[in-house]
Amino acid sequence: MRIIHCADLHLESPLQNFIDKEKRKERREELLNNLDRLVDYANDNNVEVILIAGDIFDVRQKRKGATRHIQGLIEDNPHIDFVLLKGNHDVGELFEDMENVPSNVKLFDNQVWKKYEYGDVVIKGVELSKDNYKDVALNLVLDPGKINIVTLHTGPANHKGEKEIYEINFNDLKKKHIDYLALGHIHRYIREPLDDRGVYVYPGCLEGRGFDEAGKKGFVLLDIEDGKITDTFVPFALREIHRIEVTVSADDNMTDIISNIHAVADAIPTKDLLEVVLVGKTNMNDLIDIDIRRIKREFEGSFYLFRVKDNTTVEIDYDSFANDKSLKGEFIRLLEKQEISDEDKSIIVELGIKALRGENLDI
Repeated sequence: MRIIHCADLHLESPLQNFIDKEKRKERREELLNNLDRLVDYANDNNVEVILIAGDIFDVRQKRKGATRHIQGLIEDNPHIDFVLLKGNHDVGELFEDMENVPSNVKLFDNQVWKKYEYGDVVIKGVELSKDNYKDVALNLVLDPGKINIVTLHTGPANHKGEKEIYEINFNDLKKKHIDYLALGHIHRYIREPLDDRGVYVYPGCLEGRGFDEAGKKGFVLLDIEDGKITDTFVPFALREIHRIEVTVSADDNMTDIISNIHAVADAIPTKDLLEVVLVGKTNMNDLIDIDIRRIKREFEGSFYLFRVKDNTTVEIDYDSFANDKSLKGEFIRLLEKQEISDEDKSIIVELGIKALRGENLDI
């Protein structure tokens, strides 16, 4: 038997933070079409179950066309069971405008553990809420003679403004006869031992949505044979998001910087998204004038989306200015006394030195 374990599709995500209106629209369609690609993969590889461990959608308001698309896809593939667990982003019902949920859709609730059996394979899950998450593990009962797959959407809050998530202590799930704990919520692939019998796995999201979701994205394919589960991560993103650091030194000029970016960027497929982060410490007496606009002109047409960030910092040598009677020396000594972070001091000293030189400040 073969099962696909995926999670965090976040369909209908607004994608407002990093691309223009036309690309937002295009990427929303690509996220939706990824589900079609996933079903095609399932059909081509004899997959019987697609288990989605939460966050199918990203927002409450979703286009009727998107929900109908998914409903049609499920109805057109009655030989595949779609085992769907709600996540913290899933509000309302996927099939709320249908009189009958297709028989190949298997749902859970937040009242009791529900199970679906496929011979010796049991998939069991529950949707977490503020009323059940503290003791839900205590109520989990599994047959040690079965192959037990347990699914939950849980984990720590990922970022500021995250919708409420209920975290389960994995220690409470040990010695429960779990063979494979199919999780959702964390957007990167994680596979770790749960106990001496089972593992817990986050497949990550199918497709990265921003530069904070860089790296390989995909799903996990479970092969179940002779009472054993073999799980394999399958990269599947239509477009991979890359975030690379390029070190800048005080000896570099703009030609050097662009050449160094090319050295790592030229191997990245043009269909992908790339963010270049310039890092390194530069000498405050020999500041590099990094031309971000020039870098953008050089690379923007080479990728689906390109972004560059200047995270270089200025190394401040306070001791060398201890007795300096110039205006620059007074400025450095005054800055040293300020109770602000080294990062902010680096930014201030760069702007200050440029101002003292009479240069234009590009803020």
